[in-house]
Amino acid sequence: MPLRALLALTLTVLLGCLTEVLPAGLLLGMSEDLGVSPSTTGQLVTVYAITTAITAIPLTAVTSRSPRKRVLVALVLGFVVTNVVIAVSPWYEVILGARVVSGAVTGVMWSLVAVYAMRIAPPALAGRALAVAMAGTPVGFAAGVPAGTVLGDLVGWRWSFAAMAVIAVPLLFWVLAVVPAVAAEPTGAVRTAVPAMRPVLVMVFVYSLGHNVLYTYLGPVLARIGRETLLSTVLLAFGAAAVCGIAAVGSALDRYPRAVLCGCSALTACGIALLALSGSVVTVLLACVLWGLAFGGAPTAFQAVTALVAGRHADRAQSLTIAAWNGAVAGGAASGGVILDHFAPALPWTAAALLAVPLLAAMKLSLPTGVPGELVSDLSGKLR
Repeated sequence: MPLRALLALTLTVLLGCLTEVLPAGLLLGMSEDLGVSPSTTGQLVTVYAITTAITAIPLTAVTSRSPRKRVLVALVLGFVVTNVVIAVSPWYEVILGARVVSGAVTGVMWSLVAVYAMRIAPPALAGRALAVAMAGTPVGFAAGVPAGTVLGDLVGWRWSFAAMAVIAVPLLFWVLAVVPAVAAEPTGAVRTAVPAMRPVLVMVFVYSLGHNVLYTYLGPVLARIGRETLLSTVLLAFGAAAVCGIAAVGSALDRYPRAVLCGCSALTACGIALLALSGSVVTVLLACVLWGLAFGGAPTAFQAVTALVAGRHADRAQSLTIAAWNGAVAGGAASGGVILDHFAPALPWTAAALLAVPLLAAMKLSLPTGVPGELVSDLSGKLR
């Protein structure tokens, strides 16, 4: 396992995760400083997710012909520049533009890192390598976002974005020093992989939709059962469980990809259903731990199966997965808001019902034989 290189990818993913979601934790301070309403400031997160969904496919296609390491370096530089702009700009419009650029950078980053991790690892350890790289996401939710929020509360929200830019500078040199070069993908249209990818995209979209329908409005859901004071504890428990979940998935993905897919969907549905039925502190926390365990491994499992199904077009196929996931983030927030306004008790049950779709799709999914990184790793070796 090329651990030093994989940890550089982990930090890249962590940086992308923090860049995307940190404004949610700094909402009030940013709103007051920029002179706009909290809802307007919240659009900095929404616009980011929408941009990632829209640009992931075309930008990944454009950059797929370039050497992978060169693209990775450019992406880290993009995080440096956009976070510096956000940290110093006094104008909301400029910050919004920087968020659009950063969202586009992140869309390519998700597509690139997933296949990069599997290509530089031995084929038999491809799933575990992907889990190491993707660990940046749950770590970001569990530790990075709370730390950035605390820093913003202590010294101002701009310093949180400045800190991310500062972190990205040594990361840039780390990538240059230890991450091996990987050849570009062969030319060819991603549409050749689309027919086989359709069930995967359905799973990704509906899973993300079900998750975000509820997760976006977890605070109001807890308030309905009189447990609103538990929100910070619940989020911490969810994040910590997600870190454990990605570790468990990494050890199983290489041998049992279908079982991992089914387990993530089923456990998420069980956690959400338990939350809907619960009232005590213990059951609320248990429900969110189960949910977090499943959610921690789900994105990694989806990306590994995408590589297994798409084969030689893995990078560009990942962009389809990223677009489906981020489109569902925006869709889940919008549809969850409608349900919350008109029939709030149905919110968790709607989310749990949606999770039945990816579970059934995973059970019927036709998977090639081999381990998730076998095809892309073999192809990468031939191209070098």
